[in-house]
Amino acid sequence: MRESIVKKAYYSIGEVCDLTSLKPHVLRYWETQFEVLRPGKNRAGNRVYRPKDIELILLVKHLLYKQKYTIEGANQKLLDMRKEGDLEEGQQEVLAPEFLTSMREELEELMEILSTPSSSPTE
Repeated sequence: MRESIVKKAYYSIGEVCDLTSLKPHVLRYWETQFEVLRPGKNRAGNRVYRPKDIELILLVKHLLYKQKYTIEGANQKLLDMRKEGDLEEGQQEVLAPEFLTSMREELEELMEILSTPSSSPTE
């Protein structure tokens, strides 16, 4: 996942939704609930997410969906992690399995492509 996140400097909300498997309304809601999630906006007023923002979103998703924190609990955990300087370490901890899953899916797709017999052109 880390590889696919750092390919660009900025991502649109649609691209972030594709990367994180979240709906746009969920991201917009989380922005109101989590102090650490504040993506910038471009001249047109659209949200632009940096790779660091996406990593934070994945960390929030992990805390809420995998570790079953409430929104308040996850917010407090993020603030505590930020105070202690563990925020980046927590992001990497969450991204490692995501990255491996992403890589596995890409390798399976590649294997499927390579194992498909190619049709020879007819003369």
